[in-house]
Amino acid sequence: MLSVHGSRGDGGQPDLTNAFQLPDRLSPKADPNLIAGDEQHFAAIAETLEQTVSELSDRLDAARKAPGGMGRAAMDRDTEIHQLTARLRALQRFGLDLCLGRIVSADTLEPVYIGRLGLTDSEGRRLLIDWRSPAAEPFFAATHANPMGLASRRRYRWTRGRISDYWDEVFTPDGLDGHAALDDQSAFIASLGSNRSSRMRDVLGTIQADQDAIIRASSRGALVVDGGPGTGKTVVALHRSAYLLYSDPRLGHRRGGVLVVGPHQPYLAYVADVLPSLGEEGVQTCTVRDLVTEGATAVIETDPDVARLKSSAGLVKAIEKAVRFYEEPPSEGMTVTTDWSDIWLSAEDWAEAFDAPGPGTPHNEAREQIWEELVTILMDKRDDDEGDVSPELFRRSLQRDRELVTTLNRAWPLLEAADLVGDLWSVPAYLRMCAPWLSRDDVRKLQRGDAQAWTVSDLPLLDAARHRLGDPEAARRMLRHNAAVAAERERMASVIDDILQADDDGEGAVTMLRGQDLKDSLIDESALPSTDLDRLAGPFAHIVVDEAQELTDAEWQMLLLRCPSRSFTIVGDRAQARHGFTESWEERLERIGLDRSVLASLSINYRTPEEVMAEAEPVIRAALPDANVPTSIRTSGVPVVHGSASDLDAILDNWLAANADGIACVIGDPMFRATSRVRSLTPELSKGLEFDLVVLVDPEKFGTGIEGAVDRYVAMTRATQQLVILTS
Repeated sequence: MLSVHGSRGDGGQPDLTNAFQLPDRLSPKADPNLIAGDEQHFAAIAETLEQTVSELSDRLDAARKAPGGMGRAAMDRDTEIHQLTARLRALQRFGLDLCLGRIVSADTLEPVYIGRLGLTDSEGRRLLIDWRSPAAEPFFAATHANPMGLASRRRYRWTRGRISDYWDEVFTPDGLDGHAALDDQSAFIASLGSNRSSRMRDVLGTIQADQDAIIRASSRGALVVDGGPGTGKTVVALHRSAYLLYSDPRLGHRRGGVLVVGPHQPYLAYVADVLPSLGEEGVQTCTVRDLVTEGATAVIETDPDVARLKSSAGLVKAIEKAVRFYEEPPSEGMTVTTDWSDIWLSAEDWAEAFDAPGPGTPHNEAREQIWEELVTILMDKRDDDEGDVSPELFRRSLQRDRELVTTLNRAWPLLEAADLVGDLWSVPAYLRMCAPWLSRDDVRKLQRGDAQAWTVSDLPLLDAARHRLGDPEAARRMLRHNAAVAAERERMASVIDDILQADDDGEGAVTMLRGQDLKDSLIDESALPSTDLDRLAGPFAHIVVDEAQELTDAEWQMLLLRCPSRSFTIVGDRAQARHGFTESWEERLERIGLDRSVLASLSINYRTPEEVMAEAEPVIRAALPDANVPTSIRTSGVPVVHGSASDLDAILDNWLAANADGIACVIGDPMFRATSRVRSLTPELSKGLEFDLVVLVDPEKFGTGIEGAVDRYVAMTRATQQLVILTS
């Protein structure tokens, strides 16, 4: 049974009469004239939730117990189970707090309730409109300048499954009508004062019009969301992911789905709860490191010149030439010995076989196609008077010709990505051949003693090599698969022969069993060898990139490989680029291969108080005079505190004693041990996060130049309430 969060009575059944739990100071908002209609609607929502969860559970049990089937039937069953599971998990995640608020049209004056998900009762009455549907757009986008046909709008604040506050806005004189609790503070501004937790706050109900326009923008091409600290870039990116999956059928899970790429693991942990709360369970999230196996242990490149050389898209594209070196057909012919005769295989025949793989076929997987083409070429050259020989027997005979197999292995060897990239850093002549634009000094700098001592700068090249080469085990798996298919085919042929022998004249419908297509359809593919696919390999229908200003041209190639549609949401702030960002977004994206981009700017800082921004702005402008510093619209009333690093423990103890909730963070003290409510991060790992209290320790030691200024600026603007700066 569904647990309606915080709204159960002592008997264990849902309390359908009391969705509101307003504090005494808000007693005027508890007037039945204001909330009685809501209470009745929430009672209907609770009842329908219970019923829907029960029905979905029964359907899911039935689907799991149903026969698996084969082919399309198996895929349809798996899809149904996935959809039912996702819907059930989403509904069980919430109770009445599925509801975000309501809107009242000036035409009907009948409230329409907006939810994280849509919900319909047993009689077909729509209890909740999905927040992503066009009908819900005025809830987020209406303004007094453009009310979009609304008379009023109400937003709820939920605390442990009960409404602890709500705000009404009216757009017409009729909107008052005794049913609106007016407030001098909008829900969005009020939400900014709430304490942070280790997970990103749920801000779905307080999206503003400028953010909503970006969320609902077309998925075609690249959309750049540019904005400074606190402008809601990450909120927009995550909500846009959920919206696109709902609204654009081209982006569904069966078409590739959506990938969200963040800057680091603390960020992924911070936002992990957001997408499920928006009704989406299937979005993949990762960092650039996660895209490559070696990323888990790769270290930062210590030589800035080497890092700069490896950051170019040109060096990544040199991987193509590095692979082509191993795809040259033999220049001389040879005699191939079979069990029936000797056959001449010319250099032209080799070239024809090497041209057999289709465009885009990975190198290692193409080798099997080349072998099959060689089998076909040699079979066609057999003398007609040698009699019929099955392709399988002929293939086995060729496999015993050691010279043929050895020649193919040398001309088109199976390759490992690590070996290919490692050779670039250990064989100067190979690197010069693949990247002839590099100077001799550049080639020398890129060489190293341990060729496979991987750095973060190597990851784009390893990724490109792995995509171009494919899995070196693919050919072996294909051979095992083909052998298993052949064995299954022989088994089915034996069964079919037995059936035919039972038919006296061998005529009639049963003779259809000799058809090859039917034999193949009878093969039990579930018994054949299979492998787990890399969930981050793509292709994806849409990719969201947060803190995109930090990506190098080489790293961008990793993402372009995974998104053939070139559908991106690119989120960033040029002023927060640690290594500088002097060009425009359009110039940067066009250079890396995205020639269609639209820029949307966010200039209002909703998060960082004026008191903090007043100190942070001069820090970044000293290094970047034209930085896009957003305008804060709120004050905390708490000044920035300066003190001694020796006061750190006392400051934290006092804050914890005075604040029962909320999260603090110490930035810049590697010796500080994190606790459940006080994080300890470097400036770089704090990017994209926010905390109620931020304590900077020796910020002048963060570095010099642009990198140091950006680190200080980023660290300072993580604070939502108070900033403390300590020096030794």
